[in-house]
Amino acid sequence: MKNYDNFFLPVENMEEAKQYYGNVLGLKMKFDFSDKGMVAYNIGDEEPAVILKDKNKFKNLKPTIWFEVADVMAEYEKMKEKGIVFLSEPFKINTGYAAEFEDPFGNRLGITDYSERT
Repeated sequence: MKNYDNFFLPVENMEEAKQYYGNVLGLKMKFDFSDKGMVAYNIGDEEPAVILKDKNKFKNLKPTIWFEVADVMAEYEKMKEKGIVFLSEPFKINTGYAAEFEDPFGNRLGITDYSERT
């Protein structure tokens, strides 16, 4: 694991959530993909963001932490060999690939890489 990547939080009302995170907490918006069910906010100058995910567009959501790795496909195979059960095969995202799993306590985690970053 190289670093934290993003922190995902489920929300039921995206407009209300944008008001809260942007105006009440005063966080700077990183991107607004409301049409895809996601809005991201930076915390200071850090690259990792808080990404709000719309529960109406994504089912079975839990608060989730993603970790950056060099290569999701390679890390996925190593982690499977250690007995980690993933929620799906690695999937394509805008910046590379990601895969999610849960720890033995039900906390959702994920790995992602930046293999497609331009």
